[in-house]
Amino acid sequence: MNTKQVKYFLEYIRMSGIEEIFHKPEFMKNTEKDTSNELEARNAENLLRELKEKYKNCRKCVLSENRIKFVYGEGNSHAKLMLIGEAPGADENVTGRPFVGRAGQLLTKMLAAIQLKREDVYITNVVKCRPPNNRNPLPNEVSACSPYLEEQISIIKPQLILLLGKVAAVSLLKMNNTLGRFREDTYSIHGIKTYVTYHPSALLRNPNWKKFAWIDLQKVQRDYLNILSREKNG
Repeated sequence: MNTKQVKYFLEYIRMSGIEEIFHKPEFMKNTEKDTSNELEARNAENLLRELKEKYKNCRKCVLSENRIKFVYGEGNSHAKLMLIGEAPGADENVTGRPFVGRAGQLLTKMLAAIQLKREDVYITNVVKCRPPNNRNPLPNEVSACSPYLEEQISIIKPQLILLLGKVAAVSLLKMNNTLGRFREDTYSIHGIKTYVTYHPSALLRNPNWKKFAWIDLQKVQRDYLNILSREKNG
């Protein structure tokens, strides 16, 4: 409003018999926003916990036949960055936690290289049960698990997604490229900016690829820091 409009408005308020106008201080607005975010994060955490329990005895595909534990996913329920791999391995099948074997240890180091901890992100896989002999999950197995992953994305609402490996990229982006070609672009999954990089197990087999993975991680880090900066200044 211009000065004249403000004057008329205040005169109207006076004639209405209102003697005081309460203006909410900026710090109170920020406090309300922080409280709302915390409540939303707690609700998401509880919901993810309930869904993990609900789905743990899933029998939608043959992968359940050799399952020891359903590997739903873990991490920050309000994460800005979500990491999606291919499938659980032997260690994950035993523990029920994603990326805890040698590949998981490397993934933890990769996150640390861009100043992130596992608790900062959310980590899951395209399928939630271990394929026999660590083979690639079949299309019908991916399809059976797809609603679980879609649900996780919708609850967590990440602002960035990092796909780990070609299987995850093909499954979610619905295109069949080489990993090198996938890495050249960014993508959108439900409007969320998405990157593709090497699966940690591939880096264990081919250490020379780590320099390329580092390039990918730096791109993710730049976006992540930009998000933090916008939130701080917004």
